[in-house]
Amino acid sequence: MFNILVTGSNGQLGSEIRALATGQTNYNFIFTDVEELDITKHQVVETFIEFHKINAILNCAAYTAVDKAESDIELANEINNLAAENFARIAKEKKIKFIHISTDYVFDGVSNVPYKENVNPNPQSVYGKTKLAGEQAILKINPENSIIIRTSWVYSSFGNNFVKTMLRMSKDRDELNIVADQIGSPTYARDLAKIMMENLPKVKNKTVESFHYSNEGVYSWYDFAQTIFELKGIPIKLNPIETIQYPTPAKRPYYSVLNKNKMKEKYQIEIPYWKNSLVDCLQKLN
Repeated sequence: MFNILVTGSNGQLGSEIRALATGQTNYNFIFTDVEELDITKHQVVETFIEFHKINAILNCAAYTAVDKAESDIELANEINNLAAENFARIAKEKKIKFIHISTDYVFDGVSNVPYKENVNPNPQSVYGKTKLAGEQAILKINPENSIIIRTSWVYSSFGNNFVKTMLRMSKDRDELNIVADQIGSPTYARDLAKIMMENLPKVKNKTVESFHYSNEGVYSWYDFAQTIFELKGIPIKLNPIETIQYPTPAKRPYYSVLNKNKMKEKYQIEIPYWKNSLVDCLQKLN
């Protein structure tokens, strides 16, 4: 049996993989979160992997509290950087396939064209810097049959995310201010989970490769919110505001659209349009 370790299994992406894995007979999934496995401890992780005879690692675990990371630097670094390094070392030593999830926050957001994988990163937040450090550690260790997937604006019917926040806030408010000058592409975690599971057998490379994945389409947070309420038929007034009017501890990229051509060509995939995926997510939330 091909044994797959999924970390961060209570998060959005991990939860979607768990849902898709129900009834799967090709693979044996071992789902873990912080309660089951401390991914920052090398020996603990190595022992766990040996005991369960792991053949592949899907690292969905991350410290994603972007603003909190500005003051919780040590823990963010342990989870986003040191844990990635741990997995890379073990994957190389034991010849284990490894898929690691990263973020659009490794870029500074000053581009006016979608970011390709070979653009020099320039993160502006602790979250982005620690995720980039994790990428760099993996690239330096260079385990075979390993890839890094950067994604953006993740949402799901599981966990906490923008879609669920908008729906919750609309219950007791008639009006919302939404940032309109940050541009990106939403990613339905279920779509990304499918890509990871379907392409895992195709991951065969001597050196670590990086890819970008998000749903098709480019919108602002304001556009995203407006579409959510339109699809749900919720009457609410939305006021477009600038980032400067909504200050946060962490700096967000103004433009974080990812160029996905490399992944589409390498794995011969079609990526769903973001609005279609949003409809699917809203139906599941119902």
